[in-house]
Amino acid sequence: MTAPAVRASAAAGAAGPARRLHLLFRIAADRYALDAGDIAEVLGLRAWKQVPGAPHWVAGMIERRGAAVPVIDMSALAGAGAHAPVTSTRLAMVRYRGGPDTQERLLGLILEHATETVHYDPADFQPHALDNSEARYLGPVLSDAHGMVQAVKVDDLLPAHVRALLFPASQGESADEVRQ
Repeated sequence: MTAPAVRASAAAGAAGPARRLHLLFRIAADRYALDAGDIAEVLGLRAWKQVPGAPHWVAGMIERRGAAVPVIDMSALAGAGAHAPVTSTRLAMVRYRGGPDTQERLLGLILEHATETVHYDPADFQPHALDNSEARYLGPVLSDAHGMVQAVKVDDLLPAHVRALLFPASQGESADEVRQ
């Protein structure tokens, strides 16, 4: 084994078998975590095309490898206003499923202060006491040395009516499956 491979192997063992890599980002002063398994790639900000009639938090669409990909502004979705276009703001391309029987698609998320990755054990995230049906994408929380971190559930980001607007039914899905 080469020296870099030994270091990579040792680093993987240090993270622990149950620990998973997460990308941290902020909305205002609050910290959130995306499971790296949901992320296809992380890019700098790009120009996008507007989507007339979409909610204000749908920033638009970008072209990625020949396909149109919807882009969500996470700050706007959370009610904190539009994202700040600074160097630490990133565009994360995530694998969005939207339901157990739906096709995986790319969805772009504009994330502020998305410059740090950490390993967390998924079992350390605990349910929170709030039931916010308007923000089903907000998952359990954990506390670390820097305060609270809340998980974001990628597959719960879009309400059914927005999912139907951004991802019209494909051949493998009926219109009823998309509306659910």
